[in-house]
Amino acid sequence: MSEARKVDLKSTQSFLDQALKQFNTLSFIEKDPISIPHRFTFKQDIEISGFFAALFAWGNRTTIINKCLELMQQMDNAPFAFITQHQEKDLKKLLNFKHRTFNATDLLYCIEFLKHHYTIGYKEFKAGEPSLESAFSNGIKKTDDTVVNGLIQFHDYFFSLPFAPDRTRKHIATPVKNSSCKRLNMFLRWMVRKDTSGVDFGIWKQIKPSQLVCPLDVHVQNVAFNLQLIQSKKADWKTAIELTENLKRFDPLDPVKYDIALFGWGAEKGIGNREKGERE
Repeated sequence: MSEARKVDLKSTQSFLDQALKQFNTLSFIEKDPISIPHRFTFKQDIEISGFFAALFAWGNRTTIINKCLELMQQMDNAPFAFITQHQEKDLKKLLNFKHRTFNATDLLYCIEFLKHHYTIGYKEFKAGEPSLESAFSNGIKKTDDTVVNGLIQFHDYFFSLPFAPDRTRKHIATPVKNSSCKRLNMFLRWMVRKDTSGVDFGIWKQIKPSQLVCPLDVHVQNVAFNLQLIQSKKADWKTAIELTENLKRFDPLDPVKYDIALFGWGAEKGIGNREKGERE
């Protein structure tokens, strides 16, 4: 952190802890995309619905949630069974699905990738169960400070099938291209971290909460900048790491818990959004 923008650590942590106490509650779930995986209890259903909810998480939160509900309904509200057991004819009802720039081509490839991983890929990673966790954790070493290698591994693995469409690449980010990887980092937060509030799931154990990187959406970005936790408003990997490293000053073992505080405060106050409730 530069001398020009030193942060008052004590007052900033006090503010963030208070905001966390305010927003990190069960009431946060209802209006957030995380409400989609909270509709399920089976681990793989939580993973798949959470993955799509995170993937769709740009734009108005109400629209995001509605599109997720639409997709889950088309998967008979049993996403794992649909992914692993569908027949070709079952995919026809998905051909008109669209959320902003995410269309049926992207959806069908995601389904094919997930089917590959849950039936074949996880075995190649020598994972003990068919879980999406191994698609990320296989690239992360226990000594890694962050999930950067896991995100790179996931991106490469995701597009390893021979018919991967080029157009889908814009929906799966990678730090290699200096993306902040906001949506994937948010998904990892949901799956990895856990506390007494019941917001995040904590169903993945191979990735440590201390390795997570803070999702850098427009609300988080602007509040963090106002708090002098980041030097730039560029939504890139460098800034996401800078924010995470500064949050580790307040909690080195679970820095990304403050994502809920930063986002909640920004969304409520309308800081940096074009439309209140927007999840960029």
